[in-house]
Amino acid sequence: MKSAAAFVLCLLVVHVQGQARSGVKRCLCQGSQVNMVRLQRVEKIEIHPAGPACENMEIIVTLKNGAGQKCLNPESNFAQNYIKKAITDRSTQ
Repeated sequence: MKSAAAFVLCLLVVHVQGQARSGVKRCLCQGSQVNMVRLQRVEKIEIHPAGPACENMEIIVTLKNGAGQKCLNPESNFAQNYIKKAITDRSTQ
């Protein structure tokens, strides 16, 4: 009887751990975002579209010389112009 109860408890724990938690967002950008970054300081820019993990579009700027990463406000004029320029550059290649 004890082994059957332990087996059912193990199955329950495995089932609960395997379920996706609704409402948990894994956005990379938490807190404040910058509106502009000097292009001379930028090493790379990553654009993450909205999806199931995070409902927001995220733009992450990696700075040169190990200065870290910044989250760029996707609504800023700087970000909008950068995205437009990247799209036109990619389409002409």
